[in-house]
Amino acid sequence: MVRIPRAITSPLAQFPAKTRTSPAPAIAVPLNPHRMPRKPAAASKKAASTVTAASKKAAPTVSGASKKAAPTVAAASKYWLLKTEPGEWSWSDQASAPGGVGPWDGVRNHQAMNNLRAMRCGDRCLFYHSGAGAASRRVVGVVEVAREWYEGAEGEATAGGAVDVRAVGEFQKPVGLGEIKNASEEVEGMKDFALIRQARLSVMPVPANIWDWICEMGGGFVQDGEVEEKED
Repeated sequence: MVRIPRAITSPLAQFPAKTRTSPAPAIAVPLNPHRMPRKPAAASKKAASTVTAASKKAAPTVSGASKKAAPTVAAASKYWLLKTEPGEWSWSDQASAPGGVGPWDGVRNHQAMNNLRAMRCGDRCLFYHSGAGAASRRVVGVVEVAREWYEGAEGEATAGGAVDVRAVGEFQKPVGLGEIKNASEEVEGMKDFALIRQARLSVMPVPANIWDWICEMGGGFVQDGEVEEKED
């Protein structure tokens, strides 16, 4: 028999590792360029931190603005209460004015003036008689805003600002301050009603549920032009 030479026993076949790893040094060459550009990355971080800092700095401004705007929520109310001394301007004066319309002026308290400014045409207001005697402190009727906030000419009573209100109707039964206070446990939100909490405030918003309760306790009112039905 003739023996076939073993070609697979060549020296190259005995050292495959060297054959495969010999090109490795050439791989390191293209990796070097990727290690160079570090400054732009730092700049981007700096820019990102600047944006973050700016956004954080701007955030309190928005929050502060919303907090500052909170007190104007009362402006959305459609119901108000107006106090007046009967000796200066009573329900009779209001009802007997031409068309039942008269200016509501002479308000100097800053909060009360803001409430007047927030009124819109058609908003309704409880007409409240104030005074030294407890019996005179009561809601006697309803008026509505006929003209929004305006300032009259110098020397006029409305120069400091006013709204015009129109008589809507007189209560069948006046609702006294004592009666309103006694309902503080019965009616939701009555304890926090400005009429009770801020005795010196002359213009204030009225929550809808308190408005309904006062109108109910007053027996309703006869609107201008309507004829009251009398029971037999």
